[in-house]
Parts: sequence; structure tokens; C-alpha cells
Amino acid sequence: MLELLLSLSTMLMICLFLLPLLMEVREQSRKLEIEKTAQKIMYEELKARIIDGRAFTNYTIRENNIEYNIIWENPNRTGQKEVCVKVEKNSVYPEANICAILE
Repeated sequence: MLELLLSLSTMLMICLFLLPLLMEVREQSRKLEIEKTAQKIMYEELKARIIDGRAFTNYTIRENNIEYNIIWENPNRTGQKEVCVKVEKNSVYPEANICAILE
């Protein structure tokens, strides 16, 4: 009985140290997935503007229940356009902001 109690307490101590690490890894994985998707959307948007010559309009795409806001800006005086893909922070997903200049 003493050995069982000792082994259970050891397992509990290990779980107390590993569960926060597991939760942190899961959060980082979720953030990387969002950033990867935002980067993919940004490059598709830049490619579409270069190839198709579409108008520069701001809009929202919803993928996997996450809203990605595509925003076009004029960052400098030379007239180059910059596209940003933003994800607002909420209780489940972290904030992400990926930008690139249309060349």
C-alpha cells in the first residue's frame, strides 16, 4: 500500500510539472498554425494582385472558424502598397499580424 501511494504521488508531481508545459506547447502550435495560414493568404493576395491586377480592397476571409482581415495600406511616399493579414485576439486564438509590400 505504501508503494502504491508513493508511486501515485510521484506521478502526480510529474503531471503537475508537465501539464503547464503541454498547455504552452499547444498554444504555440495554435499560434504557428494561424501565422502559417495568414502568410499563405497574404502571398496568394499578392500573387493575385500582380497577375490579375484586381482592385485594392479590404475584406475578411474565414478559414477554420478564424477570421483573417486583409488590409491594404500605403506605407511610404513612393506609392507602394502594403498588404497586411490580421487576426484579432480572442479567448481561443492569439493575435497575428503578417505584412508584405507589393513590388
